[in-house]
Amino acid sequence: MTDDEKIFTHHVSRRGFLTAAGAVLAARPLAGSADAEPAAASAADLTSAAGDPAKIPAVSGLHLQFGADAAAEVVVSWHALQPTRNARVLLGRADGRYERSVPAKTVSYTDAKSGQVVYAFHASLRGLQPDHEYIYAALHEGAEPALATFRTAPRGRGKFTFTSFGDQGTPTLGKRYVPPADVTLPNPPLVNDNLGSPAAGDTTAGVERVRPLFHLFNGDLCYANLATDRVRTWWDFWTNNSRSARNRPWMPAAGNHENELGNGPIGYAAYQTYFSVPPASGQTDVTRGLWYSFTVGSVRVISLANDDICYQDGGNSYVRGYSGGAQKAWLERELASARADRGVDWVVVCMHQVAISTADQFNGADLGIREEWVPLFDRYGVDLVVCGHEHHYERSHPIRGAAANPTRTPVPASTRTDVVNTTKGTVHMVLGGGGTSAPSNQLFFTPPRCRVITKVADPDPKTGKRPPVYVTEDAPWSAVRDAANSYGFAAFTVAPGTRRGGTTTMRVTYYDVVGPDGALKPFETFTLQRPRSDA
Repeated sequence: MTDDEKIFTHHVSRRGFLTAAGAVLAARPLAGSADAEPAAASAADLTSAAGDPAKIPAVSGLHLQFGADAAAEVVVSWHALQPTRNARVLLGRADGRYERSVPAKTVSYTDAKSGQVVYAFHASLRGLQPDHEYIYAALHEGAEPALATFRTAPRGRGKFTFTSFGDQGTPTLGKRYVPPADVTLPNPPLVNDNLGSPAAGDTTAGVERVRPLFHLFNGDLCYANLATDRVRTWWDFWTNNSRSARNRPWMPAAGNHENELGNGPIGYAAYQTYFSVPPASGQTDVTRGLWYSFTVGSVRVISLANDDICYQDGGNSYVRGYSGGAQKAWLERELASARADRGVDWVVVCMHQVAISTADQFNGADLGIREEWVPLFDRYGVDLVVCGHEHHYERSHPIRGAAANPTRTPVPASTRTDVVNTTKGTVHMVLGGGGTSAPSNQLFFTPPRCRVITKVADPDPKTGKRPPVYVTEDAPWSAVRDAANSYGFAAFTVAPGTRRGGTTTMRVTYYDVVGPDGALKPFETFTLQRPRSDA
């Protein structure tokens, strides 16, 4: 028995982890339990902290990402504020049998605001079995192993559920309140400085009630670019979300608030360090990880980074056009590949900024998306687009084509809201109720209208920001919106059908998150449907 096998079996057995995870113990005794007590004792010594514990960081922010083939590859990630040695993941089957040790790659960035170096560790677990449960332990030298479980995606057409929201922040307090000049407070209270709220914790708990296979996070993750302490804000974000993300992949899209001044040439170094997503063509060291795709069963998910093509100046720096067209070229190739794949029925795009919104006096829709990407969504029949950026829930009718006007108003292909045939058009969903303290659900135009950013003006001499220029349009594409509740997420259950060339469905429920512990109240349920591609 290797040292790593001793560590794995000791910790799985000692903690009763299999029972806690709901797994079934094998009939034979587990290695490292009663019939192997000397090995278990040795394992305890192997993981004890030798030396000053202040120099040995814990396994923090444990989270998962799928590889390009979600049935066969999962990446385990965590991070620390000190360098470590021998970072690795110990992988085992659901019955507790140890499989192998996988070394983790170490990457880092230096936060330009604080000078703090952050180290992240990514272990790619490849060659996994489809639709299987696994137990794993993440550790580095001297650290207590952190145990969790995950399930791989089905191969081919299988049933599963995924969830999605954007715009979360943290439920924590990270800044001392600064009172007015004429007010003296002996002990100023702490306040939240990343647009978070208690709901940022409730939404994560709500996702765990659903227990999806994976979660799509549609940008503006923690608003660290607004925070006094950016590194601490990321830590608080992962402390909140690791309780879910350690057991199911959280797959992100980069939002405008992931753009942190000085953290890399275009501001995304923190985001690129914490996440390890599938590689994509056309990327450089600067744009690594900002767009990617992965396949789960019969669903191809494509994650995009909108700041590349949006007009709005929404981050710490204006970076429009940073890929030089590489992201758009990759997107068209990816869409063409997905639609040519007879194993792919559904094409889902995850991005941050929006092509549709009926909120007044908020961000609005962006003409850049309508000009650059929506025509590709039309050409290749994208089924669903999930976004954030506007802090409310709203969905469109299936849209296809655009009016010949300055805002390229999307044209609804159908107005039925209970069952939607996505071969007629793409359904856009705004899912920006992840937890921010600045919701937009009380700002809806009545009747529905849309403010579209058509360009930006010259930079303001005081702030350096480029003010948006808006044109207001009618919104015939608006289908359903939630004015009563600020926070929530959507759950999507894919049912592939049973007949070659028959119908496949995606049943969608939008849940309002209405209280602590992720208390849920369904707001609406509807069905997307389309023919299977294997006819």
